[in-house]
Amino acid sequence: MKRILIVVSILFISCETKLAKNGQINSIEQISDIQANLIFDRAKVFPNNSQISISIVENGLARFYGVIRKNDIICSLGNKDSVFEIGSITKVFTSTLLVNAVVENKLKLGDSINDYLNFPLKDDTKITFQSLANHTSGLPKNPSNLGFGLGNPNSKYRYYDEEKLKKYLTEGLRLTYKPGERTKYSNLGAGVLGYTLCEVYEKDYESLILDKIFWRYQMKNSTSNINKIVPFLVRGLDENGNEVPNLDLSALVGAGGIFSTVEDLSKFVIAHFDHSNKELQLTLRKTFSIDEASDRGLSWRILRNPSSQPWYFHNGATPGYKSFLVMNTKTQNAIVILSNVSGRNKNQSNIDGLGFELMKTLE
Repeated sequence: MKRILIVVSILFISCETKLAKNGQINSIEQISDIQANLIFDRAKVFPNNSQISISIVENGLARFYGVIRKNDIICSLGNKDSVFEIGSITKVFTSTLLVNAVVENKLKLGDSINDYLNFPLKDDTKITFQSLANHTSGLPKNPSNLGFGLGNPNSKYRYYDEEKLKKYLTEGLRLTYKPGERTKYSNLGAGVLGYTLCEVYEKDYESLILDKIFWRYQMKNSTSNINKIVPFLVRGLDENGNEVPNLDLSALVGAGGIFSTVEDLSKFVIAHFDHSNKELQLTLRKTFSIDEASDRGLSWRILRNPSSQPWYFHNGATPGYKSFLVMNTKTQNAIVILSNVSGRNKNQSNIDGLGFELMKTLE
């Protein structure tokens, strides 16, 4: 990889001017020199055409900043309304759908999903809604009949339809530990949760997420249907900077199938600062203790912060994208990062590192 020799403060200005002539710049909102240097330092290792879109929410107000790497130079870019895969941050939205159903008295967190499905689970295994949302169900990370994507491992979820999910739940279901005994991250669990909620409401996931969340919080560029946002979609890159196909999670869409923007996710984050919002506050409630440093809400990981209030955190990684979200509902500060950096990139953890470092500049 070519060396980048331009000083960061000059770098962003010169690139911004160049891009502005091509009509690619919206408005770049001011960030501090410390924040600019953090972004540059973390972004410089990624391949050309890598984009990072950032929302810095401070005292309940959102500012936006974006960069793109072109010709081995890091350039400022207005991309707050560009669309990315958000990966596993989708799980937060699926858990939000769950608490909506609780508030609407359609079910209780401790109910078994068995009572809401029209087929029996293997060996009459009992699985609660809450255990799916906080990863304590005992389900493995992925179903045993997921397959290999007909030669393309990136497409294996695309062929995992409702029929295959039912077959797994009725014939292949296997818990890896006793429910409630521990927490172990499960894409399958979140996918089953989303699927069951669709059965409860008798709606598909896209209709449900639009009705209960996206319309409510004016998230106009968020969807689980890629066909709606193709013109605004930033293409995902593999670890070498080549474009990769987008994920299609089919029956497991609730585990990671949402596309969104940092502008939309900021609206969702800021809604959590309203402590009268019953649904969102319920997702933040501690449901399981992970270790000395963190707890689990409903999808959210709650990071205990000795010097301040808890931070609520989730991230996501797919073959073409990496995402990050952390918020403090007391100080009303948050960082949202979306990128087309591959979750398989050896430096993908730079996105998480950047997010936490930027959060520290606010607190």
